[in-house]
Amino acid sequence: MRIVLMGPPGSGKGTQAKRLADRYGMKHLSSGDIFRAEKSSGSELGKALAKYMDAGQLVPDDVVVEIMAKAITAVDSKQGLLLDGFPRTVAQAKALDETLAKARSPLDGVAEITADDSAIVRRIVGRRSCPQCNKVYHTEFMPPRKDMQCDACGAKLVQRADDTEPVVERRLAAYHQQTEPVMGYYRGRGGLPVLTIDGNQDVKDVTADLTGALESLGNV
Repeated sequence: MRIVLMGPPGSGKGTQAKRLADRYGMKHLSSGDIFRAEKSSGSELGKALAKYMDAGQLVPDDVVVEIMAKAITAVDSKQGLLLDGFPRTVAQAKALDETLAKARSPLDGVAEITADDSAIVRRIVGRRSCPQCNKVYHTEFMPPRKDMQCDACGAKLVQRADDTEPVVERRLAAYHQQTEPVMGYYRGRGGLPVLTIDGNQDVKDVTADLTGALESLGNV
């Protein structure tokens, strides 16, 4: 099964994507992980990405499509493919359709996790991550055992530059303006299942609703 998992930043789609990948053996491609790796590489492309990401702005379509098309065609997705964080614009969605059509592997469905903006701001601003092992915590919902210290490796936790409230608000505004229309594009395609999941629930309830909806399609 080939699925696009949609949702605003902080809706929990990254967490759910990892759970789905583990449950069904699907290959999980996260645009955020791919971009952060490129950003930290120090390449010219990474520097360009940093400018947009640190400002909470969407990366231009041509750059995103080039990076993601390369990643998609490079992986073995026989067990299924789960795209998280891509596409973010209608132009990217059309480019994705073209890429998958050439590979004769069209999408089987799109799942959207919805959440209130106020809840999203609360989730993201409290998020802290380990720069060494990438383990993620939350100051309110999932704090480390020792203040600002990773439970796994002991490194000092950090707040990502794009996890501050002003940046989160800009990211949400960009999502509403540029990414929400992607759902309209998919709904208008015809024949493509589009699922909507309430992301305001507890994480385990979101997982239950999401897996139930995907299994109803009969391809996992």
